Amino acid sequence: MRRRFRTGGLAAWSIRRPVAVLMLALAVVVLGVFSLERLAIELLPHIIYPEVRVRILDPGVPASIMEDQVTRQLEEQLAITENAIAIQSESRLGRSSVDLSFPYGTDIDLALRDASTRLDRAKRFLPDSIEPAIIYKRDPSQIPIMELAVSSTGRDSKALRDWVDYQFSNWFLNLPGVASTEVGGGDVREIQILVDQESLAGLGLTFEDIRNALAKENVEFPGGRILLSERELSTRTTGRITSPEEINALPLRVDAEENESVIRIRDVGRVIDTHEDERLRVRLNGQPAIKLSIQKQPSANTVAVVDAVRTRLAWLQQQHTIPDDIRVAVVADQSIYIRHALRNASLAVISGAVLAMLVVYLFLGDVWRTLIIGLSIPLAILVTFIIMALSELTLNIMTLGGLAVGVGMLVDNTIVMLENMTRHQQLGESGDEASINAASEITSAITASTTTNLAAILPFLFIGGLVGLLFNELIVTLSAAILASLLVALTVVPALGARSSQQALPTLRGLPARVNRWLDWLRERYIHRIGKLLDHPWLPLLLMLALLIGAAGYLGTAKQIFLPGMDEGRVIISVRGDSGIQLDDMDRVVKKIERLLLQSPELESVFTTAGGFIFGRSEFQSSNFSGLYVQLVPASQRTLSSQAWIHRMQKRIQDLQLVGYRVRMHVQGIRRVRLGRGDDDISIRIQGDDLEVLARLGDEVVDRMKKIPGLRNVQHNYEDLREELVVEVDRERAADLGIRPDAMARALQVGLDGLVVSDFIDGDRKYNIRLRLPRRSVSTIDEAANLLVGVHHDSPVRLRDVATMRLDLTPTNIKRDNQRRIVEISASLGKALPLNQALDEVEAQLADLQLPPGYSRYEGGARERLQKGQSTGYLLLGLALFLVFVVLAVQYESLRNPFIILLSIPFTLIGVVAGLLATQTALSMPVWLGLIMLAGIVVNNAIVLLEQIEIEREQGSALREAILRGGRIRLRPILMTTLTTAVGMSPLALGLGEGSEMLQPLAIVMVWGLLFSLLVSLLLVPLIYRLAHGGKA
Repeated sequence: MRRRFRTGGLAAWSIRRPVAVLMLALAVVVLGVFSLERLAIELLPHIIYPEVRVRILDPGVPASIMEDQVTRQLEEQLAITENAIAIQSESRLGRSSVDLSFPYGTDIDLALRDASTRLDRAKRFLPDSIEPAIIYKRDPSQIPIMELAVSSTGRDSKALRDWVDYQFSNWFLNLPGVASTEVGGGDVREIQILVDQESLAGLGLTFEDIRNALAKENVEFPGGRILLSERELSTRTTGRITSPEEINALPLRVDAEENESVIRIRDVGRVIDTHEDERLRVRLNGQPAIKLSIQKQPSANTVAVVDAVRTRLAWLQQQHTIPDDIRVAVVADQSIYIRHALRNASLAVISGAVLAMLVVYLFLGDVWRTLIIGLSIPLAILVTFIIMALSELTLNIMTLGGLAVGVGMLVDNTIVMLENMTRHQQLGESGDEASINAASEITSAITASTTTNLAAILPFLFIGGLVGLLFNELIVTLSAAILASLLVALTVVPALGARSSQQALPTLRGLPARVNRWLDWLRERYIHRIGKLLDHPWLPLLLMLALLIGAAGYLGTAKQIFLPGMDEGRVIISVRGDSGIQLDDMDRVVKKIERLLLQSPELESVFTTAGGFIFGRSEFQSSNFSGLYVQLVPASQRTLSSQAWIHRMQKRIQDLQLVGYRVRMHVQGIRRVRLGRGDDDISIRIQGDDLEVLARLGDEVVDRMKKIPGLRNVQHNYEDLREELVVEVDRERAADLGIRPDAMARALQVGLDGLVVSDFIDGDRKYNIRLRLPRRSVSTIDEAANLLVGVHHDSPVRLRDVATMRLDLTPTNIKRDNQRRIVEISASLGKALPLNQALDEVEAQLADLQLPPGYSRYEGGARERLQKGQSTGYLLLGLALFLVFVVLAVQYESLRNPFIILLSIPFTLIGVVAGLLATQTALSMPVWLGLIMLAGIVVNNAIVLLEQIEIEREQGSALREAILRGGRIRLRPILMTTLTTAVGMSPLALGLGEGSEMLQPLAIVMVWGLLFSLLVSLLLVPLIYRLAHGGKA
């Protein structure tokens, strides 16, 4: 290792120019505070998944028809979208959704435009009855940031829904950052024509005649331009209905046999101003309500938008703009968890800094020198804020986590610099030149250690996928902080340290004195012990090697997950009833569960949708399905985790003995992090063509997976069957009577749910006009068979004349993967069952599963994510080791000493594994990131120690004496830097408060690895150095 120059450099310039350093530090403070105020606040970095979704609604249409008429047509066109690597679809009652997946790194805006073009082509093949298609990116920022529940003591559900739709929701649309609002629940106003089909048949008319009358009469057309003498006017012909009563007078036919009398709608029915059929009941904490969801713009600050919404809401209430009979409650507020998580991350940074300074004070016993070191932390953080602002990063748990992880590291360079200056002062040196010599002596070591830190973690920026999106900002922030700490250590610390060197060293008293006496004792014990080990180096090396082999073997068998969960306190409870259950019966069961939940002290609110679900712009209606969305109080205010709360509530719900109903509970995943298509941990898929065969295979797989202890909520998508009335057209008979199948289908709609035939505009509000029979007109199959479908030679034609009917059971949810049907068997994990073990046990259970020809089984992606995460971890760790070695070799123009330093890295794995076992932490991507970061940090102590040994040898010391003197001199700075880094990370490793779950495994790895690295640096490195440099010590 070659000798470093001591002729000046940045540290020497700083010592000679203290005023310049002070002004630069003040500039950093001002710019740092300025930058901090402009950083947006979010929970996580902005993530846009490389996915595009198309959704089409056609209310009331069975899943099988949606698959055949909508989903397949969409798939055929969208599958040829450029760069699409997968296409998955789901067909439900009245809804079809198709997901296109692209490789990470794809320009998703370009992909969206291409998919939109394909969608336009597909529209030609889609039914006329569908609602306009919606296509959008899977951007988590589109998740509602706030959800409000509106209730009233003086208005009916229709009036309240109307008020929310056209007044209340509009008051938030002009707020900065608000993108849209969505309303769900309540009764939507609707104009209904209740027709008497017998009167209609007696007059030789059909439902089609009323439909056509509305199409021709309720219109508005442009008429062109008219040129007058001095001006030009546009014209229009308006026949728009201005009141529901006008519909009664619309003509259907002029009857020539009755003196050309006009037959009007009122002759065959009546018009009522009412509301849509109630198919979804919405409640907040057991009270009827209407839900208003507020979405923000992608680049908007979540906390700022929520604050603006709350301010507007408070202003509306103060101004009495909201009527006194209306109550507005907040159901969900993303900013609450964000504030708590960021507050806890900030406390981790501050407490880590305070603890690190305390360690420094205990070692130095000098308040002024401790403050110098402490000053480096806020200065480095402020420099980091400037870099974050220039990089357009946000304040989130990842960027603040980067600071929390690095807060102890920020003082490492400062400690080494100031400790060396203090040591020179203790040797009797004084003046600026002595400070310059001390600073220059250590500049090379701290530069090398900083460079190795960066070399280890920067390769992580080249990793794509979800992990890259999540952790890149942490790496950028940490790298910026490390560079900033080096800059501070080479400028501010030498300038202030030189001023302190002019003062006498304080006499140690109290606890610092006892710590230093202990340190003197430890130094002597250490020198005595290392002296003996130098004579027998192989024994400790072989012992540590055996422990290393055991630790490495543990990594291959340890429990694994992809990412740790975050307890935001949101629990989803889904209730599914047997086929044919009516909404009233379902609602009675849901109310029982509601009452049970409301007795829980951990409950903050429960939002219920009986008969379907509402989420943002999505709404699903089915009488045999209900959802309860539970928000627990913050984690700091409850003793149970969300998973433990579920375990307790499941037992209580089982005691209700809800026969014919299946209740499933699971913790809702992190809103902005989606690992798969749902919140389930495991997904097994079988691909084939026949729904009955797929359902049978799904039942068999479910039975096998239920034998695995620890698996919960095992189910497949064909378990829920819906009874369906199938109308089979007799084509020959229908053709003879002049009846078209589409007219028959519309007649059936009129008789059952009603058919939307036009719209009614009231001011700026638009409502459906629905043609239907009076309620309860069709309640049996025979009554359905008696529906009027047409007229032939003035005689009515009934449905039974041209079709036969039968009951059938069909699935409510048909899934497809790459344009083929699949049955998806899903399950969630109990806390004690790791994902890798669960996947192995599932595979063992299904190993002998026999599949028919043409059917295939595959896992839904969890194993691939685990394997990819593990391989990525090994790759990055190997790359980090290589780059650290390259940096050291370049720095020292040598291969031998860099190799010795590099050997100190693998042995820290022993401490890491001990930490994982002690804390029961599973292997995950944060653990791998911690290992990679550790590779660049643990070499710092070895670098500092070997630098001093080389200096001693250059000054003429023998090998043994140089090792002993180097260890004696560098023991204190090695202990100080390691303990401050470990203690600085300890608040994050303890996982205190919300938002810490994602980074706690990383901090555990760092703390345990660093503490064990003390043993490696102080014992193993000298032994390896002695063996590498030959000769007897």
